[in-house]
Amino acid sequence: MADTKQAPFEATWESLRTFECPAWYRDAKFGIWAHWGPQSVPRYGDWYARNMYVEGSDQYRYHWRVYGHPSRVGYKDIIAQWRAEAFDPDALMELYVAAGARYFVAQAAHHDNFHNWNSRYHRWNAVNMGPKKDIVGLWRKAALERGLRFGVSEHLGAAFTWSRPNKGADRTGPYAGIPYDGNDPAFEDLYLPTQGEPCTDREVQPWYTSNLQWHAQWRLYLEDLIDQYQPDLLYTDGGVPFDAVGLQVIARLYNTSARIHGGINQAVYTQKDRDPAVSPVGVIDIERSQFSEVQDRPWQTDTCLGNWFYDVRVRYKTAKHVLEILVDVVSKNGNLLLNVPQRPDGTLDEECEAILREMAEWFAVNGEGIYGTRPWIVSGEGPSHVIIDHFREDPVAWTSKDFRFTQKKDVLYVFLMQWPDDGHAEVHSLGFQAGRVREVQVLGIPGSQRFLQQSHMLTVTLPPVPPTKYLQCLRVNLG
Repeated sequence: MADTKQAPFEATWESLRTFECPAWYRDAKFGIWAHWGPQSVPRYGDWYARNMYVEGSDQYRYHWRVYGHPSRVGYKDIIAQWRAEAFDPDALMELYVAAGARYFVAQAAHHDNFHNWNSRYHRWNAVNMGPKKDIVGLWRKAALERGLRFGVSEHLGAAFTWSRPNKGADRTGPYAGIPYDGNDPAFEDLYLPTQGEPCTDREVQPWYTSNLQWHAQWRLYLEDLIDQYQPDLLYTDGGVPFDAVGLQVIARLYNTSARIHGGINQAVYTQKDRDPAVSPVGVIDIERSQFSEVQDRPWQTDTCLGNWFYDVRVRYKTAKHVLEILVDVVSKNGNLLLNVPQRPDGTLDEECEAILREMAEWFAVNGEGIYGTRPWIVSGEGPSHVIIDHFREDPVAWTSKDFRFTQKKDVLYVFLMQWPDDGHAEVHSLGFQAGRVREVQVLGIPGSQRFLQQSHMLTVTLPPVPPTKYLQCLRVNLG
């Protein structure tokens, strides 16, 4: 029998449902993600390694015109062009810490089956080819040196089905019937033996294969990743993969953390299945969406400034929009994981840097209302709400009647989603039923603000000029 102190988790649903979310994660609230790899090379967006083999798609046409037809120039040749020659993880991490991040997540492998770590079982890795650097290891060192918790994301579970189009050939045109380079057996370890796998050109159904050999290979890769880097967080792009095999990997993650932390797990596993029978084994992650109200269990949303991989075509979210998402998510007991797209050489463009600097200015004033907080009785009040519809992230037209709440013991933080023109904030949730209000401050403004608490409302007289560009925060002392 395993030592229950050093290995407290068994690879069963019953055992893993005893998972308790560690305090560091609940306190951190905001993380930055480097969703970065060879697919950044074309600077033409997400799923490039798949869609370049989908005849007629934008990325297929781009690839043919810029690099050559995928029967002659395939994804393996894109990998060879990824150099990461200007990658400076220390400088980037300094920027991310200033911009508010309290944990950092590095993409370990996307669906493209290329490993960003010093993989012991796969030659297609960033140490062996491309950058010739241990990307995950360099990220980890930079994060830990600055006191951030370090996580990794894996998207390999779906790689088998996702890779199926590279086995095709054009149906029309000058290359009709000529096999794409994914059919070459010399590169099967990258492109995977997926000839019999069902899928359409533009969809991946099912997300996870039933191929038992791939299940075993996925486990081998993930356990290698966990053993080498001992991550504080492991993100899976989907539900728990492959039934019992997935449970073995989660148990490996938690028991590795427990051995490091005196028998107490400090790691977090995030996955995307909202089934209440599954979610207790870790934290639910909701890609580019969220919940409508406060949740009993901590959760996470992940989103990106632009596209998941660098894309010259995309319009970025503004700092204002990102901070609005953050506040709304945190008020509902959630965390925000934000991808900042990197160019293939490892640098950020000027737009991204400017957004991060704006966020740094905001966190320097308002971070107190984010870090270490817990949800209040309700997440907020007011007429405006985010649209919850798959991947929609439309900016909200907030009004001066919209507020979001967080708390620390006897302190309630009230975020003003829109600064009122008349100089008064009227918060109906803070009538006498909420407890006696003793003092109100605006974070970033010295001294206290005048207020009037009535049975049905708290009215606060605000200073003439808000302290930051967006989303001001009241510190309300209750007694």
